[in-house]
Amino acid sequence: MRYWQWVLGVAFAVGCVSGQAQGHQQGAIQVEQPYARSTVPGQAVGGGYLKISNQGKTPDKLLSATTDVAQSVELHLMSMDGDIARMRQIDAIDIPAGQTVELRPGGLHLMFMGLKAPLKTGSGFVVKLRFDKADEMKVEFKVQ
Repeated sequence: MRYWQWVLGVAFAVGCVSGQAQGHQQGAIQVEQPYARSTVPGQAVGGGYLKISNQGKTPDKLLSATTDVAQSVELHLMSMDGDIARMRQIDAIDIPAGQTVELRPGGLHLMFMGLKAPLKTGSGFVVKLRFDKADEMKVEFKVQ
């Protein structure tokens, strides 16, 4: 097999997998690509990431989240202060009208606090997202 054929094959496979990313819609709010990173035994916290799109004409806010796999879920913002990473809990995440907000490593994210068991690659769990205007949404997170 030639190199370019291999590259195209890998690109096709990645496209197929990412094309299977689960999307969730609740009114004007759409959630895509929810995932969490795997954790090791004894690790008490984990991170959750997703994209939230507001397809409406009115701004909304993510106010909170809950899940059965952790004692609590916090909304967090990580920022860099020189060479030091600073993480802090925030009250809400603004979702402007007509825009997408990405929760990702190194920025806005969910923190699963007090994990009841390790998050294992290939497994999944439900997170309930509560918005200011949109109805509560149940989202399936995949562990990677």
